[in-house]
Amino acid sequence: MDKLAIVMPVYNEEEAIGHVLDKWVRAMDQLGIDYTINPYNDGSKDDSFKVIQKKAEEYPGKVIAHTKPNGGHGPTILLGYREAAAAGYDWIFQIDSDDEMGPEGFAGLWEKRNDYDFLVGIRDGRKQALPRKIISAVSRLTVKLFYGCGGIWDVNTPYRLMRASVFAGLYDAIPDDTFAPNVIISGLAARKKMRCYESRVPQKDRQTGEVSIKKWKLFKAAAKSLFQTIRFAFAAK
Repeated sequence: MDKLAIVMPVYNEEEAIGHVLDKWVRAMDQLGIDYTINPYNDGSKDDSFKVIQKKAEEYPGKVIAHTKPNGGHGPTILLGYREAAAAGYDWIFQIDSDDEMGPEGFAGLWEKRNDYDFLVGIRDGRKQALPRKIISAVSRLTVKLFYGCGGIWDVNTPYRLMRASVFAGLYDAIPDDTFAPNVIISGLAARKKMRCYESRVPQKDRQTGEVSIKKWKLFKAAAKSLFQTIRFAFAAK
């Protein structure tokens, strides 16, 4: 049976993370999957990690608590990818902890996994302000121009199922401090002509907390991501 590691970055999600973990445990159990959910507390300032620890006690062997100093979303998921690949999992799935995308679309990806290396959920119903729409479009264009056509459309989606044997070496090659490694990973999937699959997965507005990057910080973060994505495209040739 294929082993699945779910990588879930967590930052100041005390109000949501317990409910989110409950939902994913129920969904994975119903599918009969051999899995672990790995929430990575990224130096939260609230009690997110205490909630994670309680859920790890409630679901032994299913939820594994991790904590680390704050380093940002990108370095956190990259660490999770590397550790899951090194631990011998067959598949790695990334999902955020904000409950904007639930497990409803996962079964459709999982049942098609044998025919693909990279399966993602396109964020359906996503409401974006104009600046975020522009950044998404620029990210997509950057991947197309510097990594090649093909691959996936939603290049930074936080709903991605990856075959560990294909991606393990790529995770190691991406610099530790990369702001948006998911964009680079999408680019590499296109460059290496991986077997990719996309389906639409509903996304709803977050009910708790708030977006951590906004206003001018959003453009600063986008510029950093763009620079790193282009630099890696040339370095990896």
